[in-house]
Amino acid sequence: MYELISRKRDKMKLSKEEIEYFVSGYTKGTIPDYQASALLMAIFLNGMEAEEIFNLTLAMMRSGKVLNLSTIPGPKVDKHSTGGVGDKVSLILAPLVTSFGVTVPMISGRGLGHTGGTLDKLESIPGFKTSLALRKFLRNLSDIGVCMIGQTDEIAPADKKIYALRDVTGTVNSIPLITASILSKKLAEGADALVFDVKVGNGAFMQKEDEALLLAKNLILIARRFKKKVIALITSMNEPLGEAVGNSTEVIEAIHALKGRAPEDLMKVTFALGAYMLILGGKAKSFKGAKEKLEKAIESGKALDKFRQMIRSQGGDPKVVDDYRLLPWAKHKITVESDQTGYVKSINTLKIGISAAKLGAGRETLGSKIDPGVGFLIKKKVGDRVKKGENLVLVFSNDLKKGEWAKQEIKEVYQISKRRTKRLKKILYLVDEKRVEHWND
Repeated sequence: MYELISRKRDKMKLSKEEIEYFVSGYTKGTIPDYQASALLMAIFLNGMEAEEIFNLTLAMMRSGKVLNLSTIPGPKVDKHSTGGVGDKVSLILAPLVTSFGVTVPMISGRGLGHTGGTLDKLESIPGFKTSLALRKFLRNLSDIGVCMIGQTDEIAPADKKIYALRDVTGTVNSIPLITASILSKKLAEGADALVFDVKVGNGAFMQKEDEALLLAKNLILIARRFKKKVIALITSMNEPLGEAVGNSTEVIEAIHALKGRAPEDLMKVTFALGAYMLILGGKAKSFKGAKEKLEKAIESGKALDKFRQMIRSQGGDPKVVDDYRLLPWAKHKITVESDQTGYVKSINTLKIGISAAKLGAGRETLGSKIDPGVGFLIKKKVGDRVKKGENLVLVFSNDLKKGEWAKQEIKEVYQISKRRTKRLKKILYLVDEKRVEHWND
């Protein structure tokens, strides 16, 4: 390890054998945290070449089981988001795309810091289980075509251990390490194709467009080396996606979406990602045709039926689809009113995410307990006209004192201008192995 650390410190390339030695040794516990931390920091500072990222991804993927879905007929396509505030797209997308005969094997994450977690949202549904044995995961995929679970000890255990160390050593925001972390899990799922939603903006881990584009290019480059079909969208996180921020609040908004009653910005991103999932899965030839199919699946109720099936198959109560009272609700509803008249110029999305976490909707630390009923409803977005005294946000809280604190925090999130402002563009770029293309709505 001393030699590996020194080589990377001096900006030298690590061999496949050296990378395998590190991943295997750290996963087994024969390499101590202090040496692993030093190597991760050297990678953070000096980067990695494409071949090194490929070998790191391969070693992390092979540290556990790699699923073989070849016995399940039809295409297998997954989608991954780099995380944001109010991003409940996976809840809508998985049943929607599965309703076309595409198998969606989705291993998702929990919320940490300012971003929400798909697993926490699903677990606000009474009885819903995200910790399933791999045999149950595979059976659900075979029976209904979709299953959404958390990372198990059997899938990429190296990633789980390395990520926990990165989280406490200031090495999370490294594109080579992010690429290997994401792909080691996704490739182990056994999907044929991957669609990435790389978030950028003040509420995303990637704050700048050039960083988001570099991450997207790396994900595509390495995934293609594994012979996977892949595409990425760069989407804006300069305001929350949709209205709901929280857990049960976001589940309700996802159900609304599957009933055809969701905010326009949420559906724009959902339909775009879903269209490419259908195209990569061979179920549509054009973006326009794929989008029309998705819209019809919602109109017919086919996608909502698949969501009910998914809930039932994972131990949840499918009645929540028709009776929201079965979901957790907060005791207190507090209105945040505007102090002035004008137009919403900007929203500090990061602060909304942090406030939601402190309210109990997310985690400030890995061991924090989630309060599934708390959260926000964002009633005004960038470009909206607002009058003095008009409602900006609804705060849902089980602790009145915390709710009042959140109200004051949220007031500082909005910047109001006297001049008319433009609405934000939600999808910025389409990225594949051959091009980076500005998105045209």
